[in-house]
Amino acid sequence: MVSSAAPQDSSHSPGRPSLLAAEGGPLGVLICGHGSRNRLAVAEFAQLAEALRELLPEVPVAHGYLEFARPILREGLDSLRSQGVKRVLAVPAMLFAAGHAKNDIPSVLNTYAAETGLRIDYGRELGVDLKMIQAAGARIRQALAAADGASPGGAGADPGLGATAPATGEVRPASRAPVPINETLLVVVGRGSSDPDANSNVAKVTRMLVEGLGFGWGETVYSGVTFPLVEPGLRHAVRLGFRRIVVFPYFLFSGVLVSRIRQHTALVAADHPELEFIDASYLGDHPLVVETFRERLDEVLRGDTQMNCSLCKYRAQVLGFELEVGAPQRSHHHHVEGLSEACTLCDLECTGACQPDGIPLPSPGSPASGPSLDQGHGPDHSHGPDHSLGPDHSHGPGHSHGPEHHHGPDQGHSHSHDHSHSHGHDHTHDHGHAPYPQADHPFGPRTLAASNQAQRLRNQAGAGPGPAAAQLPAPQSGEGPDPG
Repeated sequence: MVSSAAPQDSSHSPGRPSLLAAEGGPLGVLICGHGSRNRLAVAEFAQLAEALRELLPEVPVAHGYLEFARPILREGLDSLRSQGVKRVLAVPAMLFAAGHAKNDIPSVLNTYAAETGLRIDYGRELGVDLKMIQAAGARIRQALAAADGASPGGAGADPGLGATAPATGEVRPASRAPVPINETLLVVVGRGSSDPDANSNVAKVTRMLVEGLGFGWGETVYSGVTFPLVEPGLRHAVRLGFRRIVVFPYFLFSGVLVSRIRQHTALVAADHPELEFIDASYLGDHPLVVETFRERLDEVLRGDTQMNCSLCKYRAQVLGFELEVGAPQRSHHHHVEGLSEACTLCDLECTGACQPDGIPLPSPGSPASGPSLDQGHGPDHSHGPDHSLGPDHSHGPGHSHGPEHHHGPDQGHSHSHDHSHSHGHDHTHDHGHAPYPQADHPFGPRTLAASNQAQRLRNQAGAGPGPAAAQLPAPQSGEGPDPG
């Protein structure tokens, strides 16, 4: 380890790599987000980036998005180069590694590095991490304290517990005598992905929180793509007999997905007035979340950025996903890169008005659109009403994506950009995708079955634009899939 070159900088500590003394510098940092038309989500992401700038005053810190907000990733990289940066440490602002972290962001970074010669080293996702669990615990304790009319501090409080949480929903019904935590059910809501490894990590977070805080029981549900969805999951959970249920969105930022989680919770709560439902806040820029980003940068400097390959469906024969091993890495975001018109249906925080129950409103002059595809690994990805994606990820005639975007076997999981990714970055998007194997599950998105049927036909027809694709069945209404 190199000792600190800035002794008055509190971001350095014994054993921590120095950003100033890193090989290949001058060094810069890029925080990679997905982007959103939701103004609050974009503001929250920018706030997180600013917190990292304050933590890392010795180096330039930029941020960028894949789509629907500016700066895009390339603009963030341009900004760093204009400041004399020769080596970039890029970290995905993603909770878990699935399509965006494995495919879309590396594809953009690799292309930029090849065009400019800039060295870009890519870190790993936030993942199942001690500090992330502590931040989640803090948000849950804050919600419980608010419901019980007590202070969340005291003995045994998580580090950073006093950090202000984003606004939460109301407690339903009105507050009553506090319920013991071992008589309380915790429901953790994950984003949902067609990558089972990412979904399983949400379940692990649930168990860590349930056992760590002493809840009576814990359940894991998802906002889309996989099963169980929020409403059917909660309707099963109420049968367990607990008097109080805490619903915690394990998301980084606000957006339509968080709004929809609260709406679906309200539907179940209305049918069970005898139960108390508590809406906990998402993570936001909790200090421990910001510190986790710093740790990911340290890992890049140490050369220790390996994602989990043992359960990656693109590199291992994961049960049910065996046919996806070796699929090429591709990104699908170039066609909406830089679009930055904000949704104006809501004042600031998204209410889901553009996508009631997951069905987006059509654009003016356009036919009624298919179901929503709210991507984002935090709710930092919520589409506005004029970006309506069906479950086959269709953007118009001849341009369609299946429910997954792939991470090729020749892709080392460190994604360090000084080595080859021999997949060619084909942007024609006339390739087929493996259908999601559990599309017919009764507690999953209703659109997945139609999406899978359409994708199978595309694959059989050669997966290209043309008459065969035009004759594919239209998706049914419901929540659409997201590779995320």
